[in-house]
Order: sequence, then C-alpha cells, then structure tokens
Amino acid sequence: MSKLTADDLIYGYINGIFPMADADGTLYWYAPDPRAVIPIDSYKPARSLRPVLNQNRFEIRVNADFEQVMRHCSFPRSADDSTWISDEIIDAYTDLHRLGLAHSVETYLDNQLVGGLYGVSIGAAFFGESMFYHVSNASKVAFHHLIMTLREQQFDLLDTQFINDNVRRYGAIEIPKAEYLRQLKVAIRKKARFTEPVLEHLFKNHAND
Repeated sequence: MSKLTADDLIYGYINGIFPMADADGTLYWYAPDPRAVIPIDSYKPARSLRPVLNQNRFEIRVNADFEQVMRHCSFPRSADDSTWISDEIIDAYTDLHRLGLAHSVETYLDNQLVGGLYGVSIGAAFFGESMFYHVSNASKVAFHHLIMTLREQQFDLLDTQFINDNVRRYGAIEIPKAEYLRQLKVAIRKKARFTEPVLEHLFKNHAND
C-alpha cells in the first residue's frame, strides 16, 4: 500500500472513514456504527472546570505547534498501552495542517506545552482526533476553547468517532452510522472556517452557565 497522504485523509473524512495504525504500523480505515458525536450547542463545562477557566491559568494557542501536539498524543498512556498514531499518520496530518485543514488547540504554562488536542475541519464539520495533558485540566481547557471556536464559527458537527468514558464527560452521544453520514453530507457542504476568534467574553459567559 502506498504511503498515507493528505489527499487520502480528505477523501476518507468526506466519506465518513478515518485511519488508525496497528501496533506494527499497518494502517486500517474505520467507519464505526454507531458513531460518537458531541453536540456542539449542548456542551457545558463541568462545574469543577469553571474556576480554572475564570482564573485564565493557561495560555491558549491555536496551530502554534501542530506536530508536537500530535507527537504528545502519540505517546502511550501506560506501559501496557500502544498507540494508533504512527509516524506515517503524523506526517500525513502535518501535511494536511499545512493545507489549512488540520488544527491544534494548545495549552501552555510558563511557555511550556502542557496539553492540547488536534483534529480536522472540512466545511462545517470538525473531526476530533486525540488529546493529551501533562498538567491537570490542560486538555479540558483546550477542549472548551475548541467548542467556543466551533460555536463562534457556526460549525454543525463535532465527530469524536468512538464512544468512551473520556468523550462522555464532554457530552458525547452515539448516533446510527446512516444518521452520521446524513449530518456529515450537510456539514461539509456548508462554508465555515476554523480560526482563532477573540473569545474572552465567551469564556466568561459559558464558564458561568
């Protein structure tokens, strides 16, 4: 099989599939049924996170160090864990980032990268891939910023692929594959741009919801 490219990723996402690497680096494409999504409009930060948001403890940057975010996400979570983010996947998504379709939201303390997430945006759909943290709440703050950005830019769909305890805490639900594909078709035809708007007022408003 030829090496994974940015074009392969674009084709996959618009058709509802995404790649993951096996332990030996072999790539497989997945299309879960049901599919996990996070309703953008119904998200609310956890009560315990609100003081952190109000304190502005973390500096937030967008797309400042995309590749490093991916590399941090690729580290195994434990000695018994493996990663599905291979060097081939990192290279392809980094190329997609250069095309303006893959993005990272990053959290910093004392100018050090301590948490973040990355994903892909096509039309008004954002496909969340992975997140990491080295300091408590760092990834949660990055996710909060992501949601505020998606709301500000009027995105319709936030795909999180598989359901698990981590995404459930952000409000993830499962929908049938057919319904996901219907929503995907509508979202990718809509114009939306993932940018970094001024969100100070949104952080304060939603932290107090």
